[in-house]
Parts: sequence; structure tokens; C-alpha cells
Amino acid sequence: MPQTDPKTIKAQLRKGELKNLYYIFGKNIPEVEKLTKQIIQAAVGDNEEFALNKLDGRYLDTSELYDMIQMMPMMSEYNCILINDYNCEKPRENMAGLRSDDLNKKLLEVLKDIPSQTVVIFNVTGFEIAVKTDYKTGRSTIKDKNKKLADLAEKNGELVECPIKSENELAKDIAASFSARGSLISLDNARELAVMCQSDTLTIKNEIDKLCSYAGSGEITADIIHNLVHRQSDVTFFKLADAVSAFNKRAAFEALDELMQDRDNRGAVLANITASFIDMYRASCARKCGKQVADVKADFAYVWEFKVKNAFRDSSKMSIRRLRECIRILRDTNITLNSGGCDEKTVLEQTVTKMLMTKN
Repeated sequence: MPQTDPKTIKAQLRKGELKNLYYIFGKNIPEVEKLTKQIIQAAVGDNEEFALNKLDGRYLDTSELYDMIQMMPMMSEYNCILINDYNCEKPRENMAGLRSDDLNKKLLEVLKDIPSQTVVIFNVTGFEIAVKTDYKTGRSTIKDKNKKLADLAEKNGELVECPIKSENELAKDIAASFSARGSLISLDNARELAVMCQSDTLTIKNEIDKLCSYAGSGEITADIIHNLVHRQSDVTFFKLADAVSAFNKRAAFEALDELMQDRDNRGAVLANITASFIDMYRASCARKCGKQVADVKADFAYVWEFKVKNAFRDSSKMSIRRLRECIRILRDTNITLNSGGCDEKTVLEQTVTKMLMTKN
């Protein structure tokens, strides 16, 4: 099922080309929202008050939608309808006495013949669509009931996926954002910012606002980034794994202290530490078999490439035997924490100590 990329849609809009049906989804939610606004702007200009109808997909009435689709535009060339978060898996907030297949069938019937004066946009920002990703092409195939609606959009209009960008792509976008605001950042530092924010574009935007307010027209240095940007928890898990692999006791306990400060997420700390070591174990086995970062990313469906790169880097310092021993220690720790009342921080400190004592 082919999808159109956001760049192609933007090029079409610049040429004045509009389709009657759009379905926009993907993990890059800010890009989904941005592209939606651009399509609306192209369709109705500044006349949103008169020519745009916004509908909540959780409460969509297909009869009402049909009437809206057939309406003639007011004070605009197009009549535009935005439907946010219609989920074919659960089309209504309250499904009592209703079947999703029946509701979806009615919707598809309404959408089959959209008149030329109407633009209908479906966008997904509030739930995750089940997809299978081909990491060689970067394209995704929808696996759940939303596939029929997406296929109809691909056939009669445009199906657009907004995936998370690679670190290099994000670095260029970040550098351009700083430049547009009169600041300067190197590509290396922009890439580091992307990694620290786990490639989350909304988080990156907020950090850019903060850094520009601080530095003004000056250069955003590595020191400024590390002092002002909140490092996402997953990145700190990598710091812990890296410190253990390098037998760096001080760095390991500093990372653990940082993780344990987040009292609301303490229950996830052990699971994420374990996940980091499993990542390294996969990378170590892959290296032994002559596989590369791209192979591991594809085989295990990783979203963020930097996770795999970190795993390849850190696992090079540890033997497979030592990685197995660390995973065994983490398994026993999980049993201990689930067996009765104990102080989690103390148990995890003991766990880190045991892992630091393992030998290559």
C-alpha cells in the first residue's frame, strides 16, 4: 500500500493541486498537525469560520457527515471537513449495541463520491495505528481495521504517512530552525539535541524555544545544551548501560540516581535497564554474525536508530558471556522486587554493583 510523503503533498499544494480526500497518520504527530493545517489553508484560506467543519472522530455521525460533504462552499472555493481521530477499530466512544464493521461500512459509502467542491481530511493524532514497517523502504503497511479507510484515501485521494525523521534529517531541521531565529548551532550539536530528546519533534521544538530564549543570537554550544536540556529517561538508561560496560562505577551510580529521582516512573526503571542490556545483547550477537545497525533495526522493528547505534557501541566493550550474566542478574532482581516489600533503590544499587563486578 503506497503512501505519499509530506514533501510531495506540500509540493502539490504550492502548485494549487488539492485532492478531495486525505488520510494523514504517523508517529510524527507535529508533522501530521502541520500538514493538516497546510491543506486546510490551501482549501479555505482565511475563511475557516465559514468553510471549515471540524468533527471529533469518536462521535462521528455519518448522516451528518454526508450532508456536510454535499454542501456548497461559503466564501471559499472549497468546503473543507476535518475529522480527527476516527478509529475504525472503535468508531464510537460508546459502542454499546453497535458493530464497528457496520459503522465503517456506512462511512466508506459516504466517502465514495465526494463532490469536487469538498475536501475531506482524516488525521490521526490521539491513538496509534498498528502498522508493519519495511525499514528498507521506510514505508508502513496498516495492519488493523483502519486499512480499509486508508486504502480508500490512497485510491481516491492521498494517503500520507508522517514518520519520525532520522537523526541526520532532524539535525538539519534543527540547525535551520535556530538559523531562522538568529541563533547558530553546529550539526553535531543539533544531532546531540535530537538524541537527547529521543527524536521527538514536539520536545525538540520546546527545547529550541528555551535555548533561543537563553542564547539569543549567540551560538548554542554543547555545554549550553547539556546544562539546559532535560535528557529523556531512555537516554539515561543508555548512560547507565555504557557506564556498566566500561566498569565506570561513578558514572553508573550517577545515572541510577538520576533515574530514581523520577518517583512517578520508578516501577519502569528496572524494565528499561533490562531493555538496554537486551539491546546490547542483540547488537553483540548481530556483530558476531556480521550484521549491521540497519539489519538489527529492521529485524527488531526499532523506531529510533540511535538506540541501535548506542547498543552496537556499548556492546563492543562487553563479551557475550558478560552480557548474559548481567541479564541473569537483572532477571533475579525482577524476581526479588516482585517477591515482597523491599526498598527499590537499595535493590537496584546492589544490582548495579553486581553487574560492575562481572568480568569479560
